[in-house]
Amino acid sequence: MPQPLLELENVSARYGPLRALFDVSLRVDAGEVLAIVGANGAGKSTLLKAVTGLVPNKGQMIRFAGRDLGGMRPEAIHRLGIALVPEGRRLFASLTVEENLLIGALGKRAGPWTLERVYALFPDLEARKSSPGTALSGGQQQMVAVGRALMSNPDLLLCDELSLGLSPKVVGDIYARLPEIRGTGTALMIVEQDAHRAKAAADRLLCLQDGRVTLEGAADALDLQQIADAYFGTQEAA
Repeated sequence: MPQPLLELENVSARYGPLRALFDVSLRVDAGEVLAIVGANGAGKSTLLKAVTGLVPNKGQMIRFAGRDLGGMRPEAIHRLGIALVPEGRRLFASLTVEENLLIGALGKRAGPWTLERVYALFPDLEARKSSPGTALSGGQQQMVAVGRALMSNPDLLLCDELSLGLSPKVVGDIYARLPEIRGTGTALMIVEQDAHRAKAAADRLLCLQDGRVTLEGAADALDLQQIADAYFGTQEAA
């Protein structure tokens, strides 16, 4: 089996006395899409923060492209080729759409993503490039957040709740762009509450419940009832 792009082994995380993750292990291969599903408070966002160094991971077994990320600062992890689309988008209110996008390119990492390609991926943004980023609709803001992350030319794109607060049509439009992103060779980890949409977009799916992995497998081999049982803890996952 080839070396995974990202590998976690028995990773735990705490917020003070509160333990949020319990011995989570997973892998993401190059070019793969892994969906992480679970209810609010399941530990999904904490998992992404552990990978990006936003939750301290010193002493944890987290490897990216064969390199140990333990103790590394978030900016150093980002330079290695991991980009996060954060929950809530977190655009810079004082910057235009284009300036928000260019923030993602500050690391000058080589790759296929340029302003022109991001505008081709999300045509609505080019017409609004001089508008304040936060003056856009929620869906357009999410496109800016995705585009900003892509401008860093990541090998691994982490997407935290892409569908949060958006209409089904807008969510569908954003998810329809994921195959093109993947086509550049970028792997994706998609955190979602919508298990049906996550299953449709992913190669593999992992379910978290109360900080523990309750189900993992090929997305097309898992049925929605299995996922629901693992999601809500209504039966012991195999």
